Amino acid sequence: MNKPISKATRSINAGAPAPKNGQSFKSGPEFASTFHLSGETSSGEYQYGRFNQPTWAALEQGFAELEGGDCVVFPSGMSAASAILTSLVEPGDTILLPSDGYGPVRHYAQTYLVKFGIKLKTIASKDIDNFDFDGISLALLETPSNPMLDTFDIALAAQKLHAKRGILAIDNTTLTFLGQQPLALGADISMCADTKAVNGHSDVVFGHVASKNTKLIEKIRDWRKYSGNIPGPMETWLVHRSLSTLDIRLQRMCENAELLALELQQHPKVALVRYPGLQGDPSYAVAQKQQEINGFIISFELANKEAADTFLRACNLVYEATSFGGVHSMAERRARWGSDDIPEGTIRFSVGCERSEDIIDDVISALDEI
Repeated sequence: MNKPISKATRSINAGAPAPKNGQSFKSGPEFASTFHLSGETSSGEYQYGRFNQPTWAALEQGFAELEGGDCVVFPSGMSAASAILTSLVEPGDTILLPSDGYGPVRHYAQTYLVKFGIKLKTIASKDIDNFDFDGISLALLETPSNPMLDTFDIALAAQKLHAKRGILAIDNTTLTFLGQQPLALGADISMCADTKAVNGHSDVVFGHVASKNTKLIEKIRDWRKYSGNIPGPMETWLVHRSLSTLDIRLQRMCENAELLALELQQHPKVALVRYPGLQGDPSYAVAQKQQEINGFIISFELANKEAADTFLRACNLVYEATSFGGVHSMAERRARWGSDDIPEGTIRFSVGCERSEDIIDDVISALDEI
């Protein structure tokens, strides 16, 4: 009997049509706002471009195969997060967000949801394993957290929250569905900013939400339909194109990150290194339990703002940018945004697909300039 095909291999053809002579491996983007629709409105698979369209459907099928649940695509990761936070709660409900996670998600909840009667509570990721989830209707949490890569036990959080009749959503952007399977671990929802590693070429802003729960996914799909938060067909197709290389990109990026983290750990000008793949890191035990990869992001601390800025200016191969997950190595002094409670000299480093010896040499040379 043949062994089950890995998700990594399945990602190459996920969402592709069955092979047929004369047909392309993957369909191209379909540019259409309007479709033929006679008779009753329930008779047409595609009715109007804001409701659904073939390019979305192909990618959603691909994501569903890899996530293990139905999928809805969005024009950004923030749109995907907003769909979860807006469509699944009622006035008086309490949302739980990480205090050390992606800042714009907290800003959205505080600015736009609280005034409509939604209550907001925050928690540090390192404290989630000991949290009881009393009174929480919906938790949208990250593991590993961004930018300091703290982890928590997804299965334990799901068990506790479900006992309180709450919903657990996991932002899986830092690892993707090939690096961690939130739905298989018990989460109700898995979301991802596909702008990052899933697309991986720094040319598309995109996101998606997946769930095994039909009622939840229909509420999220309706929010997309009536709010108009829809992706374009070209962006959708570009993300679908990128699925075929996701596994090989992740493999190179994670291998590079593991080697670079070890070098940084030994460097005298680096005060602290956070990487879930390092033995002794606070995230190591949980990461080895539930993650399939250690990831491509490293956060490390230099002496101060001036040291961090000197390092970034001295890098030749590393782009200074506020994103991660691309084929190019990227880094930034994360405290410059003012949304994270971290030291001024903290660098968030997204390791790319360069040859390991080249990127390590570039980073060490830049550190020597401090």
